[in-house]
Amino acid sequence: MFSNRLFNIFVPIISVLLGLFAGAIIMFAFGYNPIEGYQALWDGAFGNSYFFGETIRQVTPYILTGLAVAFAFRSGLFNIGAEGQVIVGWVAAVWVGSSIEAPMVIHLPLSILAAAFAGALWGFLPGLLKATKGVHEVIITIMMNYIALHVSNYLIRNVISDGGDSSDRIGDTASLASNWLMELTDYSRMHYGIIVAIIAAIIMWFILEKTSSGYEFKAVGFNPHASKYAGMNVKKNIILSMVISGAFAGLAGAMEGLGTFGYMPSHSAFTNLGFDGIAVALLGGNTAFGTVIAAFLFGILKIGALNMPTSAGVPSELVEIVIALIIFFVASSYIIRWFLLRMRKEEK
Repeated sequence: MFSNRLFNIFVPIISVLLGLFAGAIIMFAFGYNPIEGYQALWDGAFGNSYFFGETIRQVTPYILTGLAVAFAFRSGLFNIGAEGQVIVGWVAAVWVGSSIEAPMVIHLPLSILAAAFAGALWGFLPGLLKATKGVHEVIITIMMNYIALHVSNYLIRNVISDGGDSSDRIGDTASLASNWLMELTDYSRMHYGIIVAIIAAIIMWFILEKTSSGYEFKAVGFNPHASKYAGMNVKKNIILSMVISGAFAGLAGAMEGLGTFGYMPSHSAFTNLGFDGIAVALLGGNTAFGTVIAAFLFGILKIGALNMPTSAGVPSELVEIVIALIIFFVASSYIIRWFLLRMRKEEK
C-alpha cells in the first residue's frame, strides 16, 4: 500500500500530467496542435533570459500567496481572503515607500514590514470572529476582499497620490528592483523579492515543523475539540494562524509594490494573486516546499501562456482551462488514490 508521504508526492504529479493531457485533447479538438502549443508555452517561459526573468517575477508573489493559504489550511482554516490581504499589503508598502525618506537599510525593511503588518491585520478580524463568535472565515474573508479593493482605491486617489489613478512612486531606498538582475535577464522586471519569498517559505516550514506553536496549529487543524481537551488554547491558535497567514499574503503585495511596479494603480477588479494562491497551496499539498514548486509551475503556465497566441495560434485562455483541470484532479485525489491502490493490488 502506498504510504501517505508517497501518495502526497504522486497525486500532484499525476494531477499536473492529467491536466496537461486533458489540455492537449482540448487543443486537438479545436484544431490546434498541442505539441506546438506546449512548445510555445515552454518558450514563453524559458525561451530567453527576458522570459525567464518574467517567470521568476511571477513566481514570487505566487509563493507568498500560496504560503498564506497553505498555512491557514494546515490550521484547519480556509483563508480565501488572501486577495484582500495582498491588496492592503500592497497599499501599505507603497504608502511607506513613497511617504518617508530614510536610508535603504531602514526604509526597505520598514516598507516590507508595513505590508506584512497590514496583511496580518486584515487576517486578524476573520480570525477573531471565527474564534470568539464562530463566524465562518470564508464568509468574512470574502467580504473583506471587497472592502480591501474599494478602500485601497479610495486611498490611492485621495491620500497617497495627487488625485490620479495611481499612487506616488516609491523612493529608490524602498525598492526591491535590481539593475544587475534586470541586465542579466534582458531588462525583465525580476527583482530581489524572490529571496524574500524563499525566506518566507523557510520560516513557514520552521514554524510548522520545528516549534511547539506549529504543533499546536496542526493539532487544532486536525481536531479543535481534542486540542482543547489536551489543554491547548484553540481560540488563540485560530487567531494567530490567520494573522500569520495574512502576513504572508501582505508580503505578496509588497513584492508587487516594491518590486514589480514601484507604485500601486487603482484596481477595477481583483489582482487574482490571492485566488491563484489557493490553487498553488492545493497543488503543493499545503507544505512549504510543495508550495514553492507549485508556484513555479503556475508562474511557468501564466507567463508561457502569453506566447501561445503569437507562436502557435492557441488562445492563452486555454492555459486557464489547463490550470482548472489540474485543480480538479487535485481535488479529486481520492480517485487517483483508488486507482493507485487498485494497481498495487493487481500487481500482487
